Amino acid sequence: MKTQRVLTGITTSGTPHLGNYVGAIRPTVRASRLAEVESFYFLADYHALIKVGEPARVQRSTLEIAATWLACGLDPERVTFYRQSDIPEIPELTWFLTCVTGKGVLNRAHAYKASVDKNNAANEDPDAGVTAGLFMYPVLMAADILMFNAHQVPVGRDQIQHIEMARDIAASFNHLYGEHFTMPEAAIEANVATLPGLDGRKMSKSYDNTIPLFVPREQLKKLIMGIVTDSRAPGEPKSTDGSALFQLYQAFASANETAALAKAYADGIAWGEVKQALFERLDQEIAPLRAVYDELIQEPARIEKTLLAGAEKARAIATPFTARLRHAVGLRPLQATTTATAAKVGKGAVPSFKQYREQDGQFYFKLLDAQGTLLLQSTGFAAPRDAAQAMAQLQREGITALESLSDRLSARGDAAAVAAALEFFSKPAA
Repeated sequence: MKTQRVLTGITTSGTPHLGNYVGAIRPTVRASRLAEVESFYFLADYHALIKVGEPARVQRSTLEIAATWLACGLDPERVTFYRQSDIPEIPELTWFLTCVTGKGVLNRAHAYKASVDKNNAANEDPDAGVTAGLFMYPVLMAADILMFNAHQVPVGRDQIQHIEMARDIAASFNHLYGEHFTMPEAAIEANVATLPGLDGRKMSKSYDNTIPLFVPREQLKKLIMGIVTDSRAPGEPKSTDGSALFQLYQAFASANETAALAKAYADGIAWGEVKQALFERLDQEIAPLRAVYDELIQEPARIEKTLLAGAEKARAIATPFTARLRHAVGLRPLQATTTATAAKVGKGAVPSFKQYREQDGQFYFKLLDAQGTLLLQSTGFAAPRDAAQAMAQLQREGITALESLSDRLSARGDAAAVAAALEFFSKPAA
């Protein structure tokens, strides 16, 4: 079965809440345990700078979100778990993508349009308070996704536009420079894409209506008891449609439990009873995770070590891929340009490494020249990280790496062709 790459991130702008857990953390942690899924999880601290002007808050949020991922069962040995700002190739890719993205595309972004509409309604300059960071947010998000050629990106329905924009940006780059990027797809959990907050609106830090995921038990109960309901009294039938309490319960309960609560609504259950049932159901799932989180949050050095190891793993993919992109756009050694011109290589056609998984469960890579001719073929690796590191060594050291990797190469093409193909990887432009 073909391995699917799944990527998701959370902006480090606040404390993780139930909406983050249901919409992103829980479903992707479950997916990461599937044999055919290669998962990438990141802390989106560059994104936080767009909306947060408090450095201490960004740092604290990074710690809290990292501890949350780990407490919820994320296995750093099985997935690639990293901090966005530890991958310098991401802002470089952002610039590459900026150069192929039309301003008109960004003008249609929901966040930017909402800011303009708000300013127009207040009779202010349309762009008052709008930073270039806010305007360029979709390009940075596209870089996050395209750097690792993710097949699927779990998002809420309000984020679907950003995935569509990432596809458009990828298509523009591929059209100009050759096929480098996979077209990502949005992955949305069917039943619960977004959760309501304390006031019934979407749970969001922007609305200050969130229920923090790991607050103490008594505080969780107090927050749930304060959720806004209507005035229907005990004994009066109640509708589940639009009920924040019901939607929250449904996100944690089984189908049978949800059906039972729906019947209780029809029978006129009191709002206080609904809130108590919701609290008990939430705490049943969250309490064991909270205990792990409370231990982890006291060990920031341990979490930092985990993130740096994840960055090394991520860069084993990002560094050689960026070298390939640099060559594609023309940021290449001058002799490589001459060689490409002399060989009359087509626009965007460059040597490329391909990593893949075979039916035996092993991970392989191969090197192809600009015309698709096989130059190097690896033996199998037990882990994708090992295959990626071998590729990175070849792309970093060029032909000098062939000897040390000789036992991991099952086939080689013409020596001169191999050397020429490796040259532009091993000598990136300054």
